[in-house]
Amino acid sequence: MIDSYSFGKIVVDGQIYTSDIILYPNKIDDKWWRKSGHLLQKEDLKDIIQLNPEILIVGTGAYGLMKVPIETKNFIESKRITLIAEKTGEAYKTYNKIKNQKKIIAAFHLTC
Repeated sequence: MIDSYSFGKIVVDGQIYTSDIILYPNKIDDKWWRKSGHLLQKEDLKDIIQLNPEILIVGTGAYGLMKVPIETKNFIESKRITLIAEKTGEAYKTYNKIKNQKKIIAAFHLTC
C-alpha cells in the first residue's frame, strides 16, 4: 500500500523513499533510473517485462514531465501488458485501487 506521495517523496508501507522506485509484487527497487532520464524507453523496462505483469502503472512525475513515447507504449502492449501512465499523484492512487486485482508492477518518477 502506498501511504502517500508528495514531490520527491513516496511512502510505501511506512517506508519513505526519495528516489524513483519500482514496486514489484514481492520487492521494491529504489534505485530505478532511466537511460534518458525523462524519456521512458524499452531498455528501462527489462526487469519488469521479464516478470510478465498484467498491468504496468507508470507515474510520470508530479507534473508529468517523464514521457512515454509511442514506441515504448507499443513495445509494452506487444507483450500483452496493459499500460497506465499518469502523473505520479494520480498513478499511486490507481495502484492502491487495483493492486490486489491483477499482477501489477508500478514504476514511479517522484519529481518533475
